[in-house]
Amino acid sequence: MRRKRLSSALRQFRETAGLDSKEVARRLGWQPSKVTRIERDEWRRPSINDVMDLLDVYGVTDDVKRQAMITLARESRRRGWWEEEFKDILGGALVGLEWEASEIQTFEALLIPGLLQTADYARAVFKGGRVMERGDIERLTGARLARQRLLDRDGSPSLWAVIDEAALRKRIGGAAVMRDQLHHLCSMAERQNIGIQVLQDAVGAHTSMTGGFTILDYQAPEDPSIVYVEVGAAGDLFLEKPEDVAHYRKSYSHLRASALSADASVAYIEDLAKHLK
Repeated sequence: MRRKRLSSALRQFRETAGLDSKEVARRLGWQPSKVTRIERDEWRRPSINDVMDLLDVYGVTDDVKRQAMITLARESRRRGWWEEEFKDILGGALVGLEWEASEIQTFEALLIPGLLQTADYARAVFKGGRVMERGDIERLTGARLARQRLLDRDGSPSLWAVIDEAALRKRIGGAAVMRDQLHHLCSMAERQNIGIQVLQDAVGAHTSMTGGFTILDYQAPEDPSIVYVEVGAAGDLFLEKPEDVAHYRKSYSHLRASALSADASVAYIEDLAKHLK
């Protein structure tokens, strides 16, 4: 998010200066595409020297503003813990976006949300593909559990999960694994910052029949909300346009209204676990 904030600020400075990207690139001796990549947040580790050069071209002389941009550049170069421990597995942006979020709202149609999975359940999910080596499965399981650290740290985000009944009834890993997973959901729902609702089959058609998604909100007003949509082998989508976010937020509102209440959901999950054989 710091890198995204930096990219947005630099674009605004350029527009305020009345310059286009080609003119900026000409003045700095860069390829025009470099300015475009920076403003689209397509740079991995921002160069502090590049940022300072851009501020010079844009005529930003205020020491406070310059230092704020340099600080953003420096902080955005730091690697997250997931890049150190699970660089080969958690290479996408989702973990970093989750880690800095103040509120996470998620809907899952076929699986328990990753942040609420037990180790055995996650392991069974990865085994289900039948194309992974045991070592890869264990690494993926460890990475998934590591993602859940954000729910235990100080200042953890609030998490609200709407889970389709189909995900609760699907016996991932067998009865024992699934029973433990259901008990885990009930335990997590007792936390003050976590809410869980069940969307029953009886609801019928609903606003998100095409699959799950996650809405990530941030405390800083300059950080836009983001919608994460997992689209399988085709990759992941991160939507930031206000109209896209508004669409998914409206869908989520309908899902919550159609689902059982939080208390009724916990009771429902407990009953499922009780009768699971």
